[in-house]
Amino acid sequence: MNSISITKQRDNHRINFENLLLVKSKIFDFISKNTVLVIAATLALISCFIVKPDEQYIGYFDLKTLTCLFCTLAVICALKNIHFFTITAKKIVALTGNTRTLSLALVYITFIGSMFLANDMALLTFLPLGYISLSATSKEKYMAPVFIIQNIAANLGGMLTPFGNPQNLYIYTKFNIPTIEFMGIMIFPFILSIILFTVCCLFIPKEELTLNNEEDEKINTKKATFYLVLFAMTILMVFRVIPYYICLPIIFAAIMISDRKALTKVDYPLLLTFVCFFLLAGNISRIEIVNTFFSALLEKNTLLTSILSCQVISNVPSAILLSEFTTNYKELLLGVNIGGVGTLISSLASLITFREYTSHVKGKTAQYVGLFSAFNFGFLIVLTVSVMIFL
Repeated sequence: MNSISITKQRDNHRINFENLLLVKSKIFDFISKNTVLVIAATLALISCFIVKPDEQYIGYFDLKTLTCLFCTLAVICALKNIHFFTITAKKIVALTGNTRTLSLALVYITFIGSMFLANDMALLTFLPLGYISLSATSKEKYMAPVFIIQNIAANLGGMLTPFGNPQNLYIYTKFNIPTIEFMGIMIFPFILSIILFTVCCLFIPKEELTLNNEEDEKINTKKATFYLVLFAMTILMVFRVIPYYICLPIIFAAIMISDRKALTKVDYPLLLTFVCFFLLAGNISRIEIVNTFFSALLEKNTLLTSILSCQVISNVPSAILLSEFTTNYKELLLGVNIGGVGTLISSLASLITFREYTSHVKGKTAQYVGLFSAFNFGFLIVLTVSVMIFL
């Protein structure tokens, strides 16, 4: 009887230990996948001890920005579920016949996609296509440079439109910038970026390849049309044609009925990251010494301050934080877009690319980081100097 009891206790201890390891594994997995969210939440929580919660907290959160972001992500997830982007992109890539043309196709698809889908969603959609295309043709050796240029194209391609990336959407709505003026501010670095990443692609060797068509997938025309109408509504909401409080329930209900799985695939950690940074930025702006410090820096040079800030805390939180201390939205807008290239943490999109690459290629992390840094800091220097000259 005692031996049986002891055996049961050992089994219980073993099960409890295994459960503990499983919980730890899930926690570490969550942190590794949502590092920016964890940091933002931690800083936001700390700031709440410095600035005690009160009625002013309600004014921190930009509901219009959060709504626009949610609706965009939801519609994109629905389109992804019917393989709209993958099938469309595959048809374009099928027209290529060598590694250089394939690289240009992948980069330009990502670039154009980021103008309408937002940079992170463009990468989540088209990086897997890059992996499939290169691995199916035994050209994995070009995966790192292609992924890196795709990443740069996504970060910089989204700069032209208000909905091209989260920081644009935030600044556009916060400062009520006219659309024509917004695009006029960004047109010069936008064109320069196209020239730069096109030149980079031309250095990729021109090797013949055959792209295997694994499956002859077809787009569900009815669903695609329906979701594109919803996407058009989202764009109209961004441009303030349709009020966000009308668009939200319509899009939510439409996707809930047609494809509720799409709602489970929305990047909620990104939305929560925004919420945390709204809270952090609101609290920091009420701390007098911090207010004075940032105001002084931004008054001297808003462009450089915002670019440098992105290298340390990423571009989205930089946009949210620094917008509380300046009205110079032109230089802030330029800074948080150009600042999206540089370090691995300068943009959430860069972390997405890093995660995608390391999930497919093992043991080459250091080489990737080195090549990533060379490309990104090269772009950062050229764009910064050029904008400062022509600003």
